[in-house]
Amino acid sequence: MRVSARAFLTASIVAAVCAATAPDARADAIDGMWCEGSRSMRIDGPRIVTPGGTSMTGDYDRHGFRYVVPPGEDGAGKTVNMILLGEYDLDVTVGEGAAERWRRCKLTS
Repeated sequence: MRVSARAFLTASIVAAVCAATAPDARADAIDGMWCEGSRSMRIDGPRIVTPGGTSMTGDYDRHGFRYVVPPGEDGAGKTVNMILLGEYDLDVTVGEGAAERWRRCKLTS
């Protein structure tokens, strides 16, 4: 069976558009290293290493994370809510405070 040039061209254009508009896998998940000033935290599924260095679990969803600040860290007992805004930006709210903008940490070698 011979495919016409027009059908081939149409299929190629559709494939190119789909490839160009496919979302970046990292932008679709909150997982990774996040930084704000000298503070950092790491999220890996439901596991987090908090800015205070505590390893614990929290409420995970691909675009958000929530945990209660453990004893001994600034804001102990307050709930931290995070919302993924895009590949590089994350809004973090502690308790009733204003949201802080965190960014993916830059890799250095």
